[in-house]
Amino acid sequence: MRQVKLGTQGFSVSSEGLGCMGMSAFYGPSDEAENLATLDRAIDLGVDFFDTAEIYGPFKNEILLSKAFAGKRDKVKIATKVGSEVSDAGERLAVNGTPDYIRKAIDRSLRHLGTDYVDLYYLHRIDPKVQIEESIGALKELVTAGKVRYIGVSEAAPATLRRAHKVHPLTALQTEYSLFERTPETNEVLATTRELGIGFVSYSPLGRGFLTGQIKSVADLAPDDFRRTNPRWAEENFARNMALVDRIKAVASKKGVTPGQIALAWTIAQGTVPIPGTRRIKYLEENVAAAAVTLSAEDLAALNDAAPIGSAAGERYPAAGMAALNH
Repeated sequence: MRQVKLGTQGFSVSSEGLGCMGMSAFYGPSDEAENLATLDRAIDLGVDFFDTAEIYGPFKNEILLSKAFAGKRDKVKIATKVGSEVSDAGERLAVNGTPDYIRKAIDRSLRHLGTDYVDLYYLHRIDPKVQIEESIGALKELVTAGKVRYIGVSEAAPATLRRAHKVHPLTALQTEYSLFERTPETNEVLATTRELGIGFVSYSPLGRGFLTGQIKSVADLAPDDFRRTNPRWAEENFARNMALVDRIKAVASKKGVTPGQIALAWTIAQGTVPIPGTRRIKYLEENVAAAAVTLSAEDLAALNDAAPIGSAAGERYPAAGMAALNH
């Protein structure tokens, strides 16, 4: 798989990464042997950029990656996140961007990951109670100490990006971005990353599964799948969003690819690195093949017509989740 530069500080990654969250949290039960086989296959296919966080599990996802990457550390680039506080006992607490918590969390993540450094360390959510300069200052200390190679933030507003970038250059911003969620185009986030030379990592590039075209009903989801509480999957929004997917399917069919592949190719065409998540080798291979799909100007125009800005129905998180975004 082609390597691309992420940001302007010298970090290169595969043009498509793998989001690992769903292997351990939020999407119902999974099988560890299948997860490990999928991670191993990803490396074989040239994927070297793997995304996790301390809160995924909590801790279970980082521990899973430690098993998958034992003896293979030189073949992978690990991104993990801090800021959605978790107690040592695994209790999810509030957003916490204090330097003390950041220093504690990195040592815990390194222990769980079985490594002595993290390639990319994100501030998972911006803590409105802490000056961003303090949080980024703590991350800068970790770079100096050799525990972290590059730093980033997730779901940050343009003004926050500018302030953070002055303290220490940001290598990446991670934010939800897809044909389903195009807000970064309208709130100046995408433009700000381009101006400052910050890489853009697109999470949920498949619209949390909507854009694969595989899910026909909320009944297809596991009982404890968090999407059952997501507004875009609510009964009043589901049909409208499925109609959006049908329009994307039509463009994909004309191109000779799956709707998921054309959705991933679109995020790559915007200059971002998507990190689709999957637990199954079949879907991993389908996703990876999207990195070789080239979209023409005509294709991009057709996708814009099929999924214009603002066309998805419903917010992307419940109210509490939305309140934590764009600080």
